[in-house]
Amino acid sequence: MAERVVVGMSGGVDSSVAAALLVEQGYEVIGITMRLWTEARPEDYTGRSQCCAIEDIGDARRVAQRLGIPHYTLNLERPFRKFVVDQFIDEYANGRTPNPCLNCNTFIKFDAFLERARALGADWIATGHYARTQFGSNGEPQLLRGVDQDKDQSYFLYTLTPEALAMTRFPVGGLQKSDVRAVAERHSLAVADKPESADICFVPGGDYRAVVATKVADRPGRMLDVEGNEIGRHQGIQHFTIGQRKGLQIGGGGERQFVTDIDAESNVVTVGSAADLLVNRIELSDIHWLSEPTEELDVQIRYRSSPLSARLEDSVLSLDQPARAVARGQAAVFYDGDRVLGGGTVESTS
Repeated sequence: MAERVVVGMSGGVDSSVAAALLVEQGYEVIGITMRLWTEARPEDYTGRSQCCAIEDIGDARRVAQRLGIPHYTLNLERPFRKFVVDQFIDEYANGRTPNPCLNCNTFIKFDAFLERARALGADWIATGHYARTQFGSNGEPQLLRGVDQDKDQSYFLYTLTPEALAMTRFPVGGLQKSDVRAVAERHSLAVADKPESADICFVPGGDYRAVVATKVADRPGRMLDVEGNEIGRHQGIQHFTIGQRKGLQIGGGGERQFVTDIDAESNVVTVGSAADLLVNRIELSDIHWLSEPTEELDVQIRYRSSPLSARLEDSVLSLDQPARAVARGQAAVFYDGDRVLGGGTVESTS
């Protein structure tokens, strides 16, 4: 009897090809699309660049029909709101910079989804993430970057448990994006030419402030320079992120100014120069290890940033070269070459 794989099918080309490849390899494949978010006023946004938009359920169903596999829709809107949307809003309200995709993977795609897959008797689960797995010499599961450096998504997966990682397959992780589209064309999948998703599913158009405003009222406060002098007023700390330059409304010419600090307790936004954004020391919380802890490592602060050499001691990262605009709430992910070692959440910088 073939091993059973439950594939998370978002309706995009990557997860569709993941399912197609598993069918080719002889697995018994079941497709599940997670319904995560429904627009309260869908007429306000009719684009196709959202991740997990409601229209994608139909695309996933059509792909499943083409591949001859069963397909189910799983309504996870309630846990998605609790663990992703509400936390996203709370983080901005507290002067932090959230990572909703990381929370979605942690609490939804590799928690609630995995639980449902086990109920279906799955031997494995699979997704369309650009990442890879391997097993070490002592049998422990390891997470690796995807082969396509421009699409690698391992940064968002460092919080996976060893149990979840051992049960997960990433069929497109060893492919380039062009190869993925070629597989979709070979199978005559309707999503072969579907555009990339660009917006967070609950932030249509990319305006996160509109989402935060549904729960958080403006609370005006002081805007200071790095010397502590008041240089203006702000309408609410939720409107700002570390490194932000536009919308400061402080006037004047000269050197460009950026948000360098956000203090939720005192309701103060601090503004400084580009040099004031550089940090050499990062204190972390909630450190999670996928592999044996190490002191010397490479750390990636943002999804698209290049790794920096660092030393980790007592939850504090000391960087060999400065990092720019590091915000509380961001993820710092540890690597050894292509292998993900673990990561943590930024709590303070200096």
